[in-house]
Amino acid sequence: MAEQLKIIPLGGLDEIGKNMTVYEYGGEIIVVDCGMAFPDEEMYGIDCVIPDVSYLVKHKNRIRGLFITHGHEDHIGAIPYVLKQVNMPIYCTRLTAGLIRLKLEEHGLLKSTKIVTVESGMTVKAGKFSVEFIHVNHSIADSVAFAIHTGLGAVVHTGDFKIDSTPIDGEVIDLARFGALGKEGVLAMLADSTNVERPGYTMSESMVGKTFERLFAGCKQRIIVTTFASNVHRIQQVIDAAAACGRKVAVSGRSMENVTKVATDLGYMKLPKNTVVDLNKIKSLPLDKQVIVTTGSQGEEMSALYRMAFSQHKQIEVGPGDRVIISASAIPGNENTVSRVINELFRKGVEVIYDRADMLHVSGHACQEELKIIHALVKPKYFIPVHGEQRMLQIHKDLAVKMGMERKNIAICENGDCIEITARQMKVVPGAVNAGEVLVDGSGVGDVGAVVLRDRKHLAEDGMVVVVLPISAQNGEMLSEPEIVTRGFIYVKESEDLMEQLKTITMSAAEGVRGRRSRDMGELRGAIKSAVSNYLFKTTKRSPMVIPVITRL
Repeated sequence: MAEQLKIIPLGGLDEIGKNMTVYEYGGEIIVVDCGMAFPDEEMYGIDCVIPDVSYLVKHKNRIRGLFITHGHEDHIGAIPYVLKQVNMPIYCTRLTAGLIRLKLEEHGLLKSTKIVTVESGMTVKAGKFSVEFIHVNHSIADSVAFAIHTGLGAVVHTGDFKIDSTPIDGEVIDLARFGALGKEGVLAMLADSTNVERPGYTMSESMVGKTFERLFAGCKQRIIVTTFASNVHRIQQVIDAAAACGRKVAVSGRSMENVTKVATDLGYMKLPKNTVVDLNKIKSLPLDKQVIVTTGSQGEEMSALYRMAFSQHKQIEVGPGDRVIISASAIPGNENTVSRVINELFRKGVEVIYDRADMLHVSGHACQEELKIIHALVKPKYFIPVHGEQRMLQIHKDLAVKMGMERKNIAICENGDCIEITARQMKVVPGAVNAGEVLVDGSGVGDVGAVVLRDRKHLAEDGMVVVVLPISAQNGEMLSEPEIVTRGFIYVKESEDLMEQLKTITMSAAEGVRGRRSRDMGELRGAIKSAVSNYLFKTTKRSPMVIPVITRL
């Protein structure tokens, strides 16, 4: 049989989030990234969504390693949950390793997990694969792309990237290496599609630093900046701008504190002398000497900025003496929560600067011209757009066609498809592998499924009615009239007539069953449920969940 490379995306297609891709060659497997996604509004009570890894569990003896491109949640968030099912060594750069260690410590998995840190430019041998780490720019330091070398050829997996010619750490994306790989010949490329709808180039991160300098200069208020905790370079620029105008900086929010500590310990952040102080100490300084960097750029309910806006923060009271700078754009779906926080800050008299035209935030993803540069350098034989919703994948395909690729050499896939590549051809086997969503709720992983979610949705929309009916264990006679309890449906006191009607309907439904033969509990429950449901729908046009409870005494 001809040699074959299989590529199986388990997440990250038709969605932004839970990125995970399986590579299979010569009977061995490596996995790239292991991310989570945020729940949508239909997922009541769900904390996060992770990929279905049943395929990996089934083939765990063949796995040679988990390779991580960078330390964002949509690439590392599922690691603790997946490692509980499949233990595998993790290969990543130093900052990414620091962030993964924080997660594993929380879940008590640090001792049992092997983490190997790799510098960009190095190559790791993992069974029949050689994985080369290539430095790229992104909105978190230490991001890499991979060149995955197999007996059939090399596959370039870009991870999240942009081309920044003036990055904060001075480390420009290694375009020369992409070009060299292109000259040697690249079998396939999987590339980031997040910003493919945007023409032109993504602005450099250093532009945001200039905005900070402008907004800090001559400002008499206390300055509060919110951004993504993982954007180490952005936080560095806030600290540098503060130091330049003689302000002290304090950090608020658990994830911000954790990342800042890890990044500083590993040397990714350089703190100017005597600039960063404790949150409790900064309060004694004049307002024009304070800068607070905080979490909450997405309006998250538990975040520090949210607590400040809604007067729930233990240490910081905001008001007219404050200028809040929101240095992030809302992730699609979070616009309403961000607006709520901004409105609340305005209500307190705070000056809020959040305008997109003001260069307060730049994306970490490549726009069309940067994607064209990568395509032109790598010149892959086959192309699979990843990391994007359906429209983004399709637009990325069109971009590749404009760059001279043949349509038949481009595969638009869905999670769970298997892309089979041989020396002669690429073919896609749709739905070859289970690749659904696994929901995490508290400490339960996967125990909340479609049925539970449907019930939660039902309860959230229509509430519930519990009908309690006591009957005699001897002869099945009703011992007293039924009791009706409602939650999230109507307020009982104001609807006494309806409650009386429900009691009558319950009793006649119970009599109807009894008239036929001795009482079958299942039949009795069913009769009460359908009689009450039908009546409620007819009179109120609502369908609450009806739960009959029959007690035998």
